[in-house]
This record gives sequence, C-alpha cells and structure tokens, in this order.
Amino acid sequence: VANSDKEDTLKIAQNIIDYLESNNATGKLIVGYVDKNMVEEATECVIVLGGDGTLLMAARNLVGYNIPFIGINCGNLGFLAEAKPDAIYETLDRLLNDEYSVESRMMLTGTLIRDGEEIYTNIALNDIVIRSGTVRVIDINVYVNGLKLNEYRADGMIVATPTGSTAYSMSAGGPIVKPSANLLVLTPICPHTLNTRSIVLDSTDIIKLEVLSKRGNRDDIRSVYFDGDSEIVLKTGDIITIKKSEIYTNIIKLSSKSFLEILKRKMSDNEER
Repeated sequence: VANSDKEDTLKIAQNIIDYLESNNATGKLIVGYVDKNMVEEATECVIVLGGDGTLLMAARNLVGYNIPFIGINCGNLGFLAEAKPDAIYETLDRLLNDEYSVESRMMLTGTLIRDGEEIYTNIALNDIVIRSGTVRVIDINVYVNGLKLNEYRADGMIVATPTGSTAYSMSAGGPIVKPSANLLVLTPICPHTLNTRSIVLDSTDIIKLEVLSKRGNRDDIRSVYFDGDSEIVLKTGDIITIKKSEIYTNIIKLSSKSFLEILKRKMSDNEER
C-alpha cells in the first residue's frame, strides 16, 4: 500500500514487487485507499510505504482482517513505520525467511450517542479526538465508568492508546507509553486551567465525553476524529463512548531493540532535523 503523495513511493513499490517475484513470491500494488475486497485471501503481510498516517489508514481500512503490517518509513518522524527505504531488500529477505516478530497493538472503539441513540461507531489505532474547528475553546464533561471526572475547558480532548501516545497526545503534553502496555491516556488539548494534566487509565475503563453548550452565540464547529480521519460533526449534548476494542492490529517488528532504544534514536533523528 503506497502513499502517492510521498516522493518515489511508487517506484519503491514496483522494486518491491519485482524483488518478491524474483524470489518466488507475489505482490500487488494498491495506491492510497485499501479495503478487504482488494486483498487476496492468501496475503501474508501488508507492506505500507509512507509515514505513520498511511499505516494508520491501512490498519483501519483492513481492521479485523488479521494480516500483520510492516511500514517502510518514507515520512518524517515515524514510530509505526519501522523499516527505512535504504534497507528495503534486507527487510524483504527477513520477511521471506520468517525472521521477525509480531506485536499486537490495542485499538479503541468509539460510539457517538445522540438523543439516547447510537448513531455512529468507528475504530482507532492511535486516538479518538474531540476538538473545535476554530481557535476557540470547547467545554466537555468527562466521565469514567459512569462517574463524572471533571468538566474541561480546552481546545479539545484526546483519548489515546499506548501506540497513539507518541502521536497527537505527545504533542499535547501527554506521556510517552510503551506500545505493549494495556492502558488508556486521556489528554486535554491546551486546557484553560493551571492544574489539568494527562490521566492514565486502565484499559478496562469506559470513557464518556459529553459535548456541552456553546458559549454565547458562537457558531463553532465541534467534531470527533478517529486517527485524525473520519470527521463527524457534533452537536450539543452528544456523547462519545470510548473503550478498548476487542480487535487488535498486528505490527511486524524486525528490530530486536527495545522501545526505549528506538525512542532514543527517533528523538536524536528529530533533533538533527
């Protein structure tokens, strides 16, 4: 699966297919959007060319198909896309020789409840986010397991998986979490209070985010996003129920390095840029 917005990805994809075919394997190129009808039943692996966003898209589009993913990082700071373009053939050799491990990453299920009815459900590997379409703050009630935790006034609210802790949540000041952990991270975006911090919750906890009334006569648009995509416009009184999904995404790991070693390298690479 190739992101056509990235330079040279289509060329790299064709080189991958040629190399696979020269080693008695087969490959199929899909550019951009992918769904289950495009994937052969005998498929053993999905190779994603792009950045973390491309892998997130592919993982959500093929959710429940139980095929492991490996990312070739043609983007910038990638935590999901492990392999580099200059190591393509080494990566393919290891895949062909079954020299890899597979990590199961937890996902989130979010359900939009409006006037007491469930009207929309989607899934996310990184995070589910409520935020305003403007620079104005929004008011959100947060409930955990049916008990009100707090009323937040902020630019938005992020509920992230351990995988998503290195994405938007980290940018908003949230903690970095080991991907294999089993927990949820609740992070307000630019909260308008002095004592509001991220909260780490158990993976069995159920979070409800209630959209409160707009202030004044403002015509602000408030939306919920699943992995930065699938925008759904919200109304006052809407509730998003978020919990750990029963479905996992399987990510292929080639490196024997620990998460902390990889994190250190990513941070060093980012500083060099």
